[in-house]
Amino acid sequence: MIPRYSTPEMDAVWSDPARFGRWLEVELLATEGHAAVGVVPAEDAMACRDRAPVTDDSFVQAVLDREAVTDHDVAAFVDVVQTEIGPPASSWIHYGLTSSDVVDTALCWAMRDAADLLIEAADDLLATLVALARTHRDTVMIGRTHGVHAEPTTFGAKVALWALQVDRDRDRLRVARERIAVMKLSGAVGTYSNIPPEVERHVGDALGLAPVAATQVVARDRHAEYLYACASVGATCELIAVELRHLQRTEVREVQEGFKVGQKGSSAMPHKRNPISAETISGLARVLRANLSAGLQDVALWHERDISHSSVERIVLPDSSQLAYYVMRRLRRLLEGLVVFPERMQANLDASYGLVFSQPVLLSLVQAGASRDDAYRIVQRNAMRAWDEACDFRTLLEADDDVDDAVLDDAFDLARSLRHLEVVFDQLDGLDVTSADG
Repeated sequence: MIPRYSTPEMDAVWSDPARFGRWLEVELLATEGHAAVGVVPAEDAMACRDRAPVTDDSFVQAVLDREAVTDHDVAAFVDVVQTEIGPPASSWIHYGLTSSDVVDTALCWAMRDAADLLIEAADDLLATLVALARTHRDTVMIGRTHGVHAEPTTFGAKVALWALQVDRDRDRLRVARERIAVMKLSGAVGTYSNIPPEVERHVGDALGLAPVAATQVVARDRHAEYLYACASVGATCELIAVELRHLQRTEVREVQEGFKVGQKGSSAMPHKRNPISAETISGLARVLRANLSAGLQDVALWHERDISHSSVERIVLPDSSQLAYYVMRRLRRLLEGLVVFPERMQANLDASYGLVFSQPVLLSLVQAGASRDDAYRIVQRNAMRAWDEACDFRTLLEADDDVDDAVLDDAFDLARSLRHLEVVFDQLDGLDVTSADG
């Protein structure tokens, strides 16, 4: 991932030193597992551990230099590690293993750690949304369908629904973490022909990863599920971002992204305050969806394995982890600095001449004895006139001989429209809300 959208937390998971460090630990644990079953002399296993190199930048460069000769990254890695440890103990490094044993186990380990960061970010985003929803529980605004005024709602209710969706994404991340917290050390085609299952269990126990039946590789539906969870996070963040973009349009202006001292909204137009965070989130969500598509195509491999997935995963797994984490953090910052204009929300609601109460009027007329079709036609003709003539909907209804004025007070009561919003907030109150910030 390019530095612009990278974070130190995810960099620590996916960096080359971290990757080689995981490879090395898998190799050392396997050697120790072989020692436990009497295959490797105990003193040699200890020597491998004691003499193991530090996987720093110089180690990474040494592996890259060796790979230029071997044209095989794991073989190059093993060569450098064996050179650092020295004979005779070094001969036991990679004993009975295939490259995928090391790479897949280390990759699942990295994805599990990345999932932990993503779950933490989801916790924080959820806490921010819940707080915002409660703050604006009673901030009345117009609800829109097809971009057109529909009926009243509150900004808090809108945000509460976002929170409930983030909670579902958090569940997806938790499931994906469990699904990917696995490993395999079962050899070239997964038959344990050259490595005892006890060694696999030893490594799995040490890393907190569950051994699973596999071919030469861990089945890639697990990785696709992880990518789906990341893409779903992106889709949810984009849902919120798109709504905030619409609400920031000049003609609407019900919310506004924070604008810090010294910030410039446009290089040409000094008045601009553009929704740049929301737009950035929308764009990055597209990458997350594209990466999921690539991950799904990686599921179908030839026979017991090929490497068509490998080059793809080197890109999409770190990048999706980084981007899902970044968009949640970026969205949280946006929401924490969001400026809400309740008076503008009320003005926009009032701008459609009271037409947002058309359905309560319809229902009131039906309750008063009119057929639904007749009631619909009465309400519609007055509503269209209100639009066309830019005049008050209720005033037109009061002048209509087919309307009993007595039904209008209840129909035009804003409290009536919002009287059951506690259903939404009851669900919000049932969420497990925690944040790393306390």
